[in-house]
Amino acid sequence: MKANIHPDNYREVVFKDMSNDEIFITRSTINTRETIEVDGVTYPLVKLEITSSSHPFFTGKQKLVDTAGRIDKFLSRYGDRKKKK
Repeated sequence: MKANIHPDNYREVVFKDMSNDEIFITRSTINTRETIEVDGVTYPLVKLEITSSSHPFFTGKQKLVDTAGRIDKFLSRYGDRKKKK
């Protein structure tokens, strides 16, 4: 490996999946404001909304999010108010 190519702040960081509270420790240069203690050691903390432990593709549990159907449902309930006049 080439010498002096890695940044100085390359350290162990905890990534936490906020949907299922699973954590994993890896090395990163990401800047963080929060810390967390794991097994008596304090690490910088990065909070994530979704990881491979909670993503439907990796878990096999598909969640259907129907955004187009929501608009149709709204229009069928309330219709176009301007046309009724």
